[in-house]
Amino acid sequence: MAIEFEPPQPVTQAQTVLKTVAEEMMRPRSRYFDEHEHEIPWDYIEFMHLAIKTTRGGTLAPPENGRDGEQAGKEKRQPIAYQLMAAQIEALAWGDLGMYHCLPGGGLGAAAVHSAGTPEQKTKFLARFNEEKPTFAAMSMTESGAGSDTSAIRTRAVLDKATDEWVINGEKIFVTGGDKSFTEYSKLGKGFIVVWASIDPEAGRAGMRAFVVESGTPGVRITRLEHKMGMRVSDTAAIILQDARVPFDHLLGSPAVEKTTEGFKGAMATFDATRPLVAASGLGVARAALEFVKEKLADEGVQIRYGLPRNKLTSIERDVIEMEIMLRSAWLMVIKAVWMADNAKPNGLESAMSKVKAGDVVTRITQKAVELMGPPGYSREFLLEKWFRDARITDIYEGTGQINRLVVARQILGYSGKELR
Repeated sequence: MAIEFEPPQPVTQAQTVLKTVAEEMMRPRSRYFDEHEHEIPWDYIEFMHLAIKTTRGGTLAPPENGRDGEQAGKEKRQPIAYQLMAAQIEALAWGDLGMYHCLPGGGLGAAAVHSAGTPEQKTKFLARFNEEKPTFAAMSMTESGAGSDTSAIRTRAVLDKATDEWVINGEKIFVTGGDKSFTEYSKLGKGFIVVWASIDPEAGRAGMRAFVVESGTPGVRITRLEHKMGMRVSDTAAIILQDARVPFDHLLGSPAVEKTTEGFKGAMATFDATRPLVAASGLGVARAALEFVKEKLADEGVQIRYGLPRNKLTSIERDVIEMEIMLRSAWLMVIKAVWMADNAKPNGLESAMSKVKAGDVVTRITQKAVELMGPPGYSREFLLEKWFRDARITDIYEGTGQINRLVVARQILGYSGKELR
């Protein structure tokens, strides 16, 4: 099956709709929410929840393989769910990266349920995202002693056989969307956080499991919300679990500890699915910066003369063309990674490569955009300096650029994690 470079019609339609949302609801309020950190954009959340509910299954993505009752019996179409999500995310991040992260839905929490949960658990936990109130879910894996090395987590889950409940103790940090996913706001539905913990410390990675911890669970509390350099409207929480009890069936997948690393592989499979989407969000910011620069140059009568030899171009023309090359090449890597995900092909290598490339590209493009605009680019007159600050997170969360480069090197060279660190 070949990759087609022309976007399918559902993708172009979604981009058109979300371009309006980004221009009318997000971009005009971008500076306000940057200056009012942690203020929740309720009108945006409620509008997007209503928009999502009107689509199939409570998600912006189409039903599997694009089929519904009307399509049943007709020729099966190529699945495009992840490609559609990447295009939607890129369009929303172009409007504002932080507000995109306030998009109601499952996020990383739902991705973990998809990757590690049983069919029954997927039905149970994911159905709530199409209910009356907007609902959030988050994934909590990072700890103070286990950042990029997720296999080193210390949070523990012990089964209380008398009550058939898991008792969880530990502390998680840098939980994106943790406040909206766990705090019981009257305007929100019952969200949850997916907590990664060990059920058998001696088993190492084989003992690693994910637990759905629903909002309001006793023994769980948010201790702080981080004050960040960028993406400031999106909350990032620190969470303590102290004798927190969750039902037995809230452990995603099997509780059996065998001589495998299936639990850890479930965590990594979550990232394989979502890292290209993180890359797409960073490229939305990069495109915003590049388009802004080109508009300002055009206003000053500066035209980019495509097709000329490099030595006949001005320095500014070379910079802009180089920015465009970087952006387009990074986007093609995202498209390959999501195409593989849509077609159920292992994409660990491509997923990590797309995120490495996007993290590098968005940083370089936003930095160059600030430079080309001179002092106004560095000032708060434009959003360029904000995009520069927002861009940095792309290379940090869901695996730093250094860690993803290790993932790429291991897969290309055939080394294990122990052999190449």
